[in-house]
Amino acid sequence: MSEGRASSPGDAASSSRENVTASGSTEVILRTEGLSKSYSLGKRRTVNALKEIDLEIKRGEFVAVMGLSGSGKTTLLNILACLDKPSSGKLFLDNADLSSLGESQLYKIRRDKIGFVFQSFNLLPYLNARENVELALESTKSSKSERRTLARELLSLVGLSGREEHRPSQLSAGEQQRVAIARALANNPTIILADELTGNLDGKTKYEIMKLLVKLNTSQGTTIVVVTHDNQIAAETERVLRLKDGRIEKERAGNLAKRKQTQQSKKGPAGRSSALTT
Repeated sequence: MSEGRASSPGDAASSSRENVTASGSTEVILRTEGLSKSYSLGKRRTVNALKEIDLEIKRGEFVAVMGLSGSGKTTLLNILACLDKPSSGKLFLDNADLSSLGESQLYKIRRDKIGFVFQSFNLLPYLNARENVELALESTKSSKSERRTLARELLSLVGLSGREEHRPSQLSAGEQQRVAIARALANNPTIILADELTGNLDGKTKYEIMKLLVKLNTSQGTTIVVVTHDNQIAAETERVLRLKDGRIEKERAGNLAKRKQTQQSKKGPAGRSSALTT
């Protein structure tokens, strides 16, 4: 990923995502091998939060991670986000082993390759929507005008045209989460990680946000992993993982997988509509 990137949302569908189709990709971009995490509570007690997790995320996938409180889902997300390190095992992103990297190197990985969306939005209250998105672009070599243009385009992509100059206090909860999603997309990350991103939203708004994420996944090829406790939200993704006692207990296909398979079956070998469906 180039630090000098200053492009449009359409560019996000090219470069690293140019080979992604609506049915996803066979390219594994994130992988864990025997990932374990333990915490010591005093001298005599150890909590094994994660136990030998083997996981693969393919480019263009939309994956939900579920589990009860204490199942290990937040610990897993923190390790995938390079915010914490495993006690044992390995983590690979874009085929690079991140397990032994120092904090300065991990910071660059987080900055350049991972987009974050938080339950509490984490927008700066004294900046407007555009400025919050621009902030994520300050590490690039693009000019101020280029950053402003890209921020406006990203806000338009998430449905916030005309709201760019509004501060968080002037936006609804759903609009604030859309700003957070635009910010997460700013550096064209390899993957977006979201922690309970609909947890602070009402029923109607959370489905609007999920509809937006599904659109980003299917039309832009954005790879997304979301931690959620909401069965209905998880069902709208492509693959659902359920954690229990630090292990992946179950895995099932979500509704999006079925829709992608149906869409792919209507296309010919070159991606065109099959003659059988025309």
